[in-house]
Amino acid sequence: MSAESVLSKEKEKKHSIRKGVFIPSFLVVGGSAVLGIVNNELLSKVAMNNFLFSLRTFGWLYQIISIIALIFVCYMTFSKLGNIRFGGKDAKPQYPFMAWFAMALTGGIATGVVTYVANEPIIYFGNIYGELTQLGIKPGTMEAAIFALGRCFYNWSFIPYAMYSVCGLMIGYVYFNKKQSLSVTASLVPLFGEKVTKGIWANIIDTLSLLAIALGLASSLGAGLALVGSGFETAYGIAQGPILWLVLCGVITATFIMSSLAGIDKGIRKLSDINTKVFYLLLILLIIVGPTLYILRMSTAGMALWFQNFWGWGLDPIDVGGEALVMWWTLYDWAIWIAYAPLMGIFLAVISYGRTIREFMVINWILPSVFGLVWFGVWGSTAIFWQQNGQLDLIKTITESGAVSGLWAFLQHMPLGVIFIPIVMITLILSFSTAADSMTRTIASLCTKDLEFDEEPPRWQKLLWGLSIGAIAYFMVAFAGGEQGVEGVKYLAAAGGSVVLFVFVLQLISGIKMFLFDKVEE
Repeated sequence: MSAESVLSKEKEKKHSIRKGVFIPSFLVVGGSAVLGIVNNELLSKVAMNNFLFSLRTFGWLYQIISIIALIFVCYMTFSKLGNIRFGGKDAKPQYPFMAWFAMALTGGIATGVVTYVANEPIIYFGNIYGELTQLGIKPGTMEAAIFALGRCFYNWSFIPYAMYSVCGLMIGYVYFNKKQSLSVTASLVPLFGEKVTKGIWANIIDTLSLLAIALGLASSLGAGLALVGSGFETAYGIAQGPILWLVLCGVITATFIMSSLAGIDKGIRKLSDINTKVFYLLLILLIIVGPTLYILRMSTAGMALWFQNFWGWGLDPIDVGGEALVMWWTLYDWAIWIAYAPLMGIFLAVISYGRTIREFMVINWILPSVFGLVWFGVWGSTAIFWQQNGQLDLIKTITESGAVSGLWAFLQHMPLGVIFIPIVMITLILSFSTAADSMTRTIASLCTKDLEFDEEPPRWQKLLWGLSIGAIAYFMVAFAGGEQGVEGVKYLAAAGGSVVLFVFVLQLISGIKMFLFDKVEE
C-alpha cells in the first residue's frame, strides 16, 4: 500500500457498533460520574481501597513485569528482529520522522510531565510526604538533591515508555503482518489462538482497556482544570470556581474534539507539532535563564545514582524504599502507564505503518525516554537550586497548598515569569488535548467493528466520548469538591490499571512467545 493511498483513505465507512464494548463502557463511565457527584466520598473510598489493595498485593508483579518489558524491548530493538517492517517489506511510511515523533511523544504524555516536572523533585528533596524516611537520606542535603533527580529519571524514562512500546509493537505486528483485527484482544492470539477474539472474552478485555484509559483521561482533565485554575488564581487573582472551570473545560474539550473530528492528518498531527515546539521552547528558555552549569552537573550526578541503583529500585516491591516512595510514586505511576498502555498501543501502531520495529522503538521508546531525562533534568535541577540557595521556598508552598502547587510559584520566580506562566498554561491545555485527541479516536475505533487502521471511526462516537470525558471532569471538579473532587476518578483510573495489569502481562507473554518461539512473519 503506497503512502498516497494510505493518506487519501482517511474516510468514514459505515461500520456497526461493538455493543459488547460500547454499552458497558459507557454505562460505567457515566455511572462513575454520577456516583462522584452524588457521593464522591463513597466513590473515593471504594476506589482508594481497591487501589491500595492492588498495589500492596501486586507491587512485586508490577516491578518484575516492568523489568521484563524493558529487557524484551531492548532485545527487539537491537536484535535482527528490529529489521521487520510493519506491513511487510514493501510498506511505505505514512509520516515523516519528526511528525511521527511529535505524535508519539505528545499522544501519550497528557499533563503529568508538565504537572510534576518541578514538583516531584522538590517533594523528594524535602521529604514532604516521607519519601526519604526509610532510606535514611537527610532532607535538603546534596545527597537528597541527587536522589531526587535520579528517582525522577527512573520514573519518567525507559521503563514506562517500554510499557507503551510493548503494546504498540504487539498490536502493530499482529494487525499489519498477521492480519488480525485492530484490537487489544488480537495481540493475545499468539497465546490463546483465534478464539480469544470472539465472544465474551474479547468484549471483557477490550472493555477493561477502554475503561482504564477513559477514566484516566477524565481524571487527568479534572486535575488539569484544577491546576490551570489555580494558576489563574495565583498569577492573575482570578478566583477558581465553576465558571472558570467551565470556560477552561469548554476550551480544552472543544480543542481535542475538533482535532479528533478532523482526523489524524488534519488534527492530531498539527496539534502535536505545536505541542512539541512549545516543549522545545520551554526547555531552551529555561536553560538560558536557569543555572546552566548546575543543571548539567546535577543531571549527570542524578544519572549516575540512577544507574547505580537501577536494579535495586526496579525490584523493590515496597519493602526497601517504603510505601511513601515506592507505592505512592513509582507503583502509582506504573499503574497509570499500564492503564493507558493497551489503547495507547493501538494509536502508536496506527501511525507506524511502514516503519521497522527498530525505528518504532527509537521513536516510541528511546527518544521519549531521552526527552524525559532532559525535561526533568532541566526543570528539576533549577527548582532544587533555587530551594538550596533560599531564592524560593517550594517545600513550604507544596506543604501548605498541595503536591502540584509548586509549579506556579516556580514560574512566578523566573525572570520571564510573566511570559512563562501563560506559555505553561497553553502547554497544559495542548498536552491534554493532544493525548485526549489520540485516545478518543482510539476509544471510538475500539467500539467499532471491522475498522481499518487508515479509516476514521464514526464522528458521533468521537464526539460522544469527548463530551463524556469533558463532562465527567467538569462535574467532578465543580460539584464534588474542586481538585479533591477528581480523587475518586483518579483512584478508580489507577485501580483500573491494576486490572489491566493482567492484560498487559498476557500481552508481554504473547509477544515473547510470538517473536522468540513462533515463526516470524517478515
